[in-house]
Amino acid sequence: MGAPTTTSQQGGKGDKPEGDLRSRVHMRLLGSIDLNQARQMPQEQLRKECAQKVEALLAAEGTPLSTQEKERLITQVMDDIFGLGPLEDLLRDPDISDILINGPKQIYVEKKGRLIVSDVTFRDNDHLLTVIQRIASAMGRRVDESTPMLDARLQDGSRVNAIISPLALDGHSVSIRRFGKIPFTLEKLMEVGAMTPEMMKFLQAAVAARLNIIISGGTGSGKTTLLNCLSRCIPDGDRVLTIEDAAELQLQRDHVVRLETRPANVEGKGLITQRDLVKNALRMRPDRVVIGEIRGGEALDMLQAMNTGHDGSMTTLHSNGTRDTIRRLESMVSMAGLDFPITTIRQQISSAVQLLVHADRLTGGPRRVTAISEITGMESDVVLLQDIFRYVQTGLDENGSAVGYHEACGVRPKCLEMIRAEGHNLPDELFHQGKLESDKERTPANAQIRMVKKKGAA
Repeated sequence: MGAPTTTSQQGGKGDKPEGDLRSRVHMRLLGSIDLNQARQMPQEQLRKECAQKVEALLAAEGTPLSTQEKERLITQVMDDIFGLGPLEDLLRDPDISDILINGPKQIYVEKKGRLIVSDVTFRDNDHLLTVIQRIASAMGRRVDESTPMLDARLQDGSRVNAIISPLALDGHSVSIRRFGKIPFTLEKLMEVGAMTPEMMKFLQAAVAARLNIIISGGTGSGKTTLLNCLSRCIPDGDRVLTIEDAAELQLQRDHVVRLETRPANVEGKGLITQRDLVKNALRMRPDRVVIGEIRGGEALDMLQAMNTGHDGSMTTLHSNGTRDTIRRLESMVSMAGLDFPITTIRQQISSAVQLLVHADRLTGGPRRVTAISEITGMESDVVLLQDIFRYVQTGLDENGSAVGYHEACGVRPKCLEMIRAEGHNLPDELFHQGKLESDKERTPANAQIRMVKKKGAA
């Protein structure tokens, strides 16, 4: 592992910078360890032996380190041998949601919605490449000049994308999207202001009543998190199949069959796409099919599944809004290579999908469900869409973060009868037009004010 970006001077005459000392001891320690034997040792025994070797190497250097510095040096060496080197420090921090590596010397992390520069660095491009290759090999994949891009995941489910030189001009580039060890729930999303209780109740009922739902949004907007949360509303008796390019879904239920695509091998053979998996999934007796994200021709297969008895299926896609989602679906279905008329594609969409849910990452980092819209059918060759709930941004707070409120659009959903037929009795008042209070705003005082307003209106 490379030296820290900020070095300090050890006390004493003629001492060299601490960073140089660590680097020398680090490299000598690595050279004195039998890696094959070390990987078979218990962690405690290995740590004890590393500590003894560090003591001997430091004695040879003639420059002692404090107990804390020794412990840190041992941790760094073990991370390099068994883990992901400098990344392990960042992966141990639960507050970091994204790790963005732009070459060996520039690493950014996202904390609480804001990007900051990390003081963690790699020694050089080769050191970074070694870590990337370790990630790839753990997934049975490879990264080299013939295969310079990688889409994989870590053991904790974090999603990793890497692209190496010469495609990345300023050094190898890595993006790691992390997921919390404690899964989010709809209640937690409500607590942080991502949605209101009315929106949560509606989405819970819609999933349980087997409505087909597409979740849209930009990168980092919380699409996958929302999909994971909604999975908790699926009844226990349903068999769910998930299909992903790189498995990152953490469905909060037991009966789940997880499928993952496979890239081609060195000879260009063995490629298994999402389209292949969707077609095979329909032969596996699923009650619901969940696709992590649709990006191409698999959109057609997903619509076919939704239209052929697999109600309650869900997926995500990138778009700028619920109305833009319709256009994205049209373009992705056309990528399937079948020359369908645009009217036929729109008929497929309008009959297969009932709800569109859009999530956004707003200015300053807050993530909000900004629209819940319903597809109500077609008129001529146009897919009809109506907003049920939406988010209105009113400005920025003193920290530069977006502020606003959710509101009900005053529309009684067409799917409400379907939801009620499944035993979920949502009241009409849930959809009355007006501003909705977040969970934080629902204090007893506010409740009393609402009661007074209702009596006055009566």
